[in-house]
Amino acid sequence: ETEIESAITGLYAILQNGGLYGLDIIGVGEVPGEDSFEEIAANDAGRFGQLDDFSTNAANDLVSNIWRQSYKGIQRANVVLNRIEPIDFAKHQTKSQRIGEIKFIRALLYFNLVRLYGDVPLVVEETTNPSSFFGQGRTSIKEVYAQIEKDLNDAIQNLDITKVYGRPAKGAALALLADVQMNQGNYQGAVTNLATVVNSKIYKLMPSTDKIFGVANEKNAEVLFEIVFQSGIDGNREGSPAATQFRPSGVTGNAKGHNLPFTGFVNMYDAIDTRKKDYVGVNSSKNPFYFSTKYEVSATGVNDSGTDYYVIRYADVLLKYAEALNETNMTSEAAKHLNAIRNRAGLANTTATTKSEMVAAIDMERRLEFIGEGHRWFDLKRTGKAIVILNKWFADNSKNVVIDQDNLILPIPQSQIDTDPAISQNSGY
Repeated sequence: ETEIESAITGLYAILQNGGLYGLDIIGVGEVPGEDSFEEIAANDAGRFGQLDDFSTNAANDLVSNIWRQSYKGIQRANVVLNRIEPIDFAKHQTKSQRIGEIKFIRALLYFNLVRLYGDVPLVVEETTNPSSFFGQGRTSIKEVYAQIEKDLNDAIQNLDITKVYGRPAKGAALALLADVQMNQGNYQGAVTNLATVVNSKIYKLMPSTDKIFGVANEKNAEVLFEIVFQSGIDGNREGSPAATQFRPSGVTGNAKGHNLPFTGFVNMYDAIDTRKKDYVGVNSSKNPFYFSTKYEVSATGVNDSGTDYYVIRYADVLLKYAEALNETNMTSEAAKHLNAIRNRAGLANTTATTKSEMVAAIDMERRLEFIGEGHRWFDLKRTGKAIVILNKWFADNSKNVVIDQDNLILPIPQSQIDTDPAISQNSGY
């Protein structure tokens, strides 16, 4: 049991990696959208800058980092699942809980992969001989989604309902399954699962927008699943680089100007919206550059923020619940959950009454609520609006960029194709 627990800790540790929730997954979920940009496109060899203007190539370090670290995590999950069954635990419920946690994490990693790359190799067994998997090629999106749903349904059965800091509970698995369903157009299934989370009364919105983020506010009742970071320990290797790299040049050491909100987007906040002061910072009044303050810079040094990353929080559950309700023609019910988010930010109830008005209202509320958290690009893809919205934005802002269906997924890393020619490249790359 002790050895298995150590292996599970190793799986959680990889989620902190810069290729995953330390940096890249957040950036790739935000920068391709219309609300943020790269201060200097060439920074870090253009790894984020290429996302900004849809010029990403197969040699981009970010593309390979996400792929590599995701499959390392999947292998670690498979190792545990392959070995845990015959192990005697002091408490059987602990063993069931750990199986649920591992299947949740494997599902999360594959969910990211399939949304970012399309068809990807599906491996659900421990790899003991790497050569055994050469020539497998890529698995269809449909099959990968089926495995994700299977893992999450298993996780729901195994996970405890009570939240433990840094670990997913049943509510997180239900919420992630609903997101998976919505990405496939199954809004009714999402309504059912999100209703279970909401009606459980386990999670709740924090009373004000200044009580959600930052080290002092961690372990709060709004968080369903977080990646735990801590500054100043283990040679400053347990902190997150997001706080410094997502700030404009000169604001702090190693500031890279990645993922900065556009001035025009920041100006969309109503004057009384508390999120503007609680979520957004600015470097100066002259030639201002804005940045998300959701990630605190640590006094221990660069790239060592102790701020946890919230993979799923209750505000996301409520707004996705509103979206799914509206898509199933329960618009008035959807408004209640949208209004809960608006009211917390100091805003009046929505004026949206029709289904189409509610779609637009929820979309705007998600943009304002999740600034800097890496949701916008995935929202655009989930709702099928990425091409239309971004091409209009590029034209309106005199950007010489036009995207099509091929731009909705990343290229397969060239290093992976060079290693295994059976893995084909995505169209357009």
